[in-house]
Amino acid sequence: MMNDEKRLIKVTSPLLPSLEEFVPYLEKIWESKWITNNGQFHRELEAALAEYLGVEYISLFTNGTLPLITALQALDIKGGEVITTPYSFVATSHALWWNGIKPVFVDIDPTTCNIDPSKIEAAITEQTAAIMPVHCYGIPCDTEAIETIARRHGLKVIYDAAHAFGVRVNGTSILQAGDMSTLSFHATKVFNTVEGGALVCHDAETKQHIDHLKNFGFAGETSVVAPGINSKMDEIRAAYGLLNLKQVDTAIEARHAVADRYREALRGVKGVRVFEDMAGVRHNYSYFPILIDAEEYGMSRDELYFKMKEQSVLGRRYFYPLISTFDTYRNLESAKAGNLPVATRMADEVICLPMYYGLTDEDVERVLECIVK
Repeated sequence: MMNDEKRLIKVTSPLLPSLEEFVPYLEKIWESKWITNNGQFHRELEAALAEYLGVEYISLFTNGTLPLITALQALDIKGGEVITTPYSFVATSHALWWNGIKPVFVDIDPTTCNIDPSKIEAAITEQTAAIMPVHCYGIPCDTEAIETIARRHGLKVIYDAAHAFGVRVNGTSILQAGDMSTLSFHATKVFNTVEGGALVCHDAETKQHIDHLKNFGFAGETSVVAPGINSKMDEIRAAYGLLNLKQVDTAIEARHAVADRYREALRGVKGVRVFEDMAGVRHNYSYFPILIDAEEYGMSRDELYFKMKEQSVLGRRYFYPLISTFDTYRNLESAKAGNLPVATRMADEVICLPMYYGLTDEDVERVLECIVK
């Protein structure tokens, strides 16, 4: 039973704009009666995000899954195989399945949780059309190694950057890597529009094509140029996003402070591994994963998870189980646990600690008391 005497500390909590500031935006929307279809706030948010993220072309979507599906359509990848990671949220692989594409799983790098570039080439076949890596927890992939492999074999690269909002490497946005990158603006993310997402590309022609695809394929009042879908962001969420963008840096700094406190307390705990900041990387502290070595720690990850829950502290076993173990994918040759030893081990050891803007010092101490014995 959960301890009712203690306030529940959630694993995440959404960044919310001020209601007082939001109301005037809503009044403008009500006055204009323009609530969707590329309205004023939609255009303003695209421009503001392009500037903030350091990219030239970005297209807003109503959630973070549709940009993945649309990226594959925009690059004309509608079959064959795409190499990806089993250590991600299911949307990564589901986007492939919805496009009639067979996901091919390769193992991950134990230092980053990202796809291991050294495992990619062995998985390439005549059917391989692309690579879809994930910047897991906002930790940048080895984009140079992946790009080298992609060029050598003539493959497209689509990054699932759902966790990587605002992440930069040596001052350059991680979203500039690959052919396209996708973002999620779900309520659990560093920056949210309640639900939402975006697709980043590198030229105006591709941006226009994406904008057609997300609006039924319409290129004009009577012209349909592609079999598109409806995945446009509405004005209310765009306005909400404009306000959240003003405070996202403050939220990231608050997360950074929490991450520093977690690291300082947990570095010396036997059987607990923390992830350190990488040199030259502007992290966004979207998650704080730790790995539990049951033998050294004296308790399994699951035992710790339920111990925390009893103390009204919610962690998240993220990512567990692996995508490759779900019914849709488990019969694939590449899904066998023997092919994915690192991902399998990490899925059994990982727990993400509470991380969000608004965590108090007392909250952090309560989390740490559950872990530090």
